[in-house]
Amino acid sequence: MTPRRTKKLRMPVSYEPLAQVHPHAAGIDVHAEEHWVAVPPGSAPPPPAHHPANLPPHIRKFGTCTADLETLAEWLMVCNITTIAMESTGVYWIALFELLERRGFDVKLVDPRRTKHVPGRPKSDVLDCQWIQRLHSYGLLAASFRPADDVVVLRSYLRQRLMLISYAGQHIQHMQKALEQMNIKLAEVVSDVTGVTGMSIIKAILRGQRDPQRLAQLRDERCKRSEADIARALEGNWREDHLFELEQAVSLYEMYRTHLRRCDRRLEAYLRKFPDHSGGKKLQAKARKHKLRSNAPHFDSRTLLYRFCGVDLTVIEGIEESTALVILSEIGHDMSPWPNEKHFVSWLNLCPIKDSSAGKDKKRRRRRRSNRAARAFRLAGQACHHAKSAMGAYYRRIQARCGGTKAVLATARKIAQRVYRLLKYGEEYVRQDMEAYEEAYRTHTLKGLARKATQLGYRLVPEAQPVTLP
Repeated sequence: MTPRRTKKLRMPVSYEPLAQVHPHAAGIDVHAEEHWVAVPPGSAPPPPAHHPANLPPHIRKFGTCTADLETLAEWLMVCNITTIAMESTGVYWIALFELLERRGFDVKLVDPRRTKHVPGRPKSDVLDCQWIQRLHSYGLLAASFRPADDVVVLRSYLRQRLMLISYAGQHIQHMQKALEQMNIKLAEVVSDVTGVTGMSIIKAILRGQRDPQRLAQLRDERCKRSEADIARALEGNWREDHLFELEQAVSLYEMYRTHLRRCDRRLEAYLRKFPDHSGGKKLQAKARKHKLRSNAPHFDSRTLLYRFCGVDLTVIEGIEESTALVILSEIGHDMSPWPNEKHFVSWLNLCPIKDSSAGKDKKRRRRRRSNRAARAFRLAGQACHHAKSAMGAYYRRIQARCGGTKAVLATARKIAQRVYRLLKYGEEYVRQDMEAYEEAYRTHTLKGLARKATQLGYRLVPEAQPVTLP
């Protein structure tokens, strides 16, 4: 009986082995209290006397204080290291990254998920740094995007500003909670309790005023509700513990607003330090001025951003001064890290991942990844919901077909593509009218229907034109 032939389950050995791309590469496993460093075997000098006997000489453990980091950098220079890879662990990598960059090393910040995709590997700090060094020496690790150092400083100021806004917003909720516990329905009769009318009434309450009629007289003339409605909403229970809670919330809110104004001044001063890329051109005034929002920067950020990047991003639909400030602080004005707009949109996570097999699309999904620039683009896309422009018409068309979530994502992708072209090529942006977009879409749809009818043996005829039967 002829034995059954079994399938070959081994790969052929005719392929070439991996070649080292970075022979002088090091890998660092970053921690809060210690850093483990691995260099190529044979490149390290003899270890000191207190070096553990079971630890190879090309692996060292260093502390995280500044003196320890300086010692780490000196040891890497003795080992003739030129490039280093490290994982982005919390915020513990920042001090080491900046010190090594100042020393002249080529430092690559790596996503930890890229080093953990290979299963079956024992897990320890000593093995992790060797694994990072090995992958980096073969060129298998891609560096995460990090803008230029001056843009990193700008990004730090802006992130601090956004954090202050978030903290102030929490105390607005505390103020509303304290008012609600006293059954003061101020939030129901004014649109914003931190506006002119709301803060005037709250501060009068904290000063001891309890008469609803007198409190209602503090109403601003622009308030839409009448004094009678406001006075009726200000009858409540004036318990001491609730008043104390309200006083604490107002004090903390005003403190954060004070720090926010200080941060705005520091941000404005730093933006003025950047070189002027506008070429001496004057920024055109906006045709329509929007109302200044309470959290918007209290300085001319549009002009300073125009000097910073040489183009005006606010001409694009959905992008205001605050949104442009977030986008430019996260990505800078240099688009060279992304070869084209498709790479840029993919980095922003504004496009789906297509899983295909046997020539068929199995599933489309999107990465669940945090990106502050992508969040700003999604907010810009959501702002086009009621816009009387081509971008607004596009948003409403996608919303009617796929829903609001996908409409926001698709519109954000279009806005990101326009931002990329504007920063990459610097050409003048021309807005398309809503009527022109709808007419172009109608023409495109009619051409598709006519082509489909021709394939099926029919002919499209306009309704107003008389039909002549053959």
